[in-house]
Amino acid sequence: MAKANKAPDSFESALTQLETIIQAMENGDIPLETALNQYKQGIELIKFCQNTLADAEQQLKVLENQELKTLELPNA
Repeated sequence: MAKANKAPDSFESALTQLETIIQAMENGDIPLETALNQYKQGIELIKFCQNTLADAEQQLKVLENQELKTLELPNA
């Protein structure tokens, strides 16, 4: 039975893990069972990232009085 994967510490950590999984799978030199496990882990990481982004968007809506506005950056 596969062990449960620990949730990432942060959005950035999840992205780094996803990049590592993608690189390993693109290389194509991993056994099928490992590839399937990494695919499952990747799906969980994607869900984590999507939820983190949704939470951030919700926080922005609250900060902007329920109206999501375009972020205007000063010219650098």
